[in-house]
Amino acid sequence: MLPMNGLREFFNSPAGKATAIGLVVAALILAFWSFRRNFGGGDGATFSRDRTYIDAATGKPFEHTLSVGDVIPLKAPSGGNTGYPAELCYWTKDGKPKTNPTPVLLNDYVHKPGPTFCPDCGRLVRMHNPAPAPGVKPPPTKEEMDKRQQGRQWSDTGDGR
Repeated sequence: MLPMNGLREFFNSPAGKATAIGLVVAALILAFWSFRRNFGGGDGATFSRDRTYIDAATGKPFEHTLSVGDVIPLKAPSGGNTGYPAELCYWTKDGKPKTNPTPVLLNDYVHKPGPTFCPDCGRLVRMHNPAPAPGVKPPPTKEEMDKRQQGRQWSDTGDGR
């Protein structure tokens, strides 16, 4: 019981009280920092606001940070309201994943019939286009989709279903 009595005596002294206050303040600062880092509006919020768009008039991608009141289509670098969200294509022509995705303007946004194919690799791109993952096959090319359709009309979903 001697160590417990010694601690009790220490924390009842002015130096012990100052140490206890210092430990509590340090714990609160660490808790606050941990909360902000894990749940704060830092990188996640920035990531969700900073997006790539495509100017439908020029076909060129541009970056835009969303703010309250933005309406699609956005004002694009060409000057008109022709900025649409880009879907990112992560594939190469030979079906391999790539690290720098190609921004693609979906046909649905500009009211073109049929599915959208990446201008770089020729593969199907759809809304919320998934990134490559282990064991996932690349999306089909236009030629592969044409074989699947066998003369049928493309559906209105924009992805050939």
